[in-house]
Amino acid sequence: MALSRDQVVDAALDVLCRYGLADLSMRRLARELGVQPGALYWHVASKQELLVEVADRLLRQRVVTAAVAEPAAAVRAAAVAIRGALLQVPDAADVVAFAYAVDPESVWSLRDLSQLLRRLGLAGADHDAAMQLLVHHVLGSVTIEQDRRQAAGPEVAPAEGDGRAAREAFELGVDVILRGVRPAAAP
Repeated sequence: MALSRDQVVDAALDVLCRYGLADLSMRRLARELGVQPGALYWHVASKQELLVEVADRLLRQRVVTAAVAEPAAAVRAAAVAIRGALLQVPDAADVVAFAYAVDPESVWSLRDLSQLLRRLGLAGADHDAAMQLLVHHVLGSVTIEQDRRQAAGPEVAPAEGDGRAAREAFELGVDVILRGVRPAAAP
C-alpha cells in the first residue's frame, strides 16, 4: 500500500493527541507508519509544513460551530469552539500558534474567525488587531489551562468548577474584546 499525504498528516495528529508535541518527531512518525523517515519527505517538505497541516486538520475535525446570525455572537461561538477543541489535545495551542505564525491563512478555523470579524464591519488595521487579540486570547487561554493541569500532575483531580471558571473567564475576555472592537466610523 502506498503512503499518502493524508495518512502522514493523520498519523502525526494521532501522535500529537496521544503523546504531545515533544514526541512528534519525523522518526517517531516514520516508525508509527512503518516506513523510513525519508519516505515522509515525499509527502511533506519539512516538519514545519507537517505541523501547519496538523493544525488545520486538528481544527477541521474537532471544531463544531452552530450557525449564528448575529456577527458578534458568531465570533464568540467560534472562539469558544476553537478553544474547546484545542483543550482536548496536548500542545495543540503550540501547534496552532506555529501554523498561524507561519501563515495566518493556513488554518481553516482561524480563517473562519477572520471572516466573522469582517462581518462585524472590521477592516484593515482594525481587523488585523482584533484578529491578533482574539487568536492570542484563545491560544493563551488553552496554554495556561493545560499548563495548570500538567503542573497539578495526574494524581491531582481538578477541583469542582475549575474548568467552568476558566471557561467563564475566557468567555468574559472574548466579550470584552468584542465590546472594544468597533468598526471605524464612516466619514
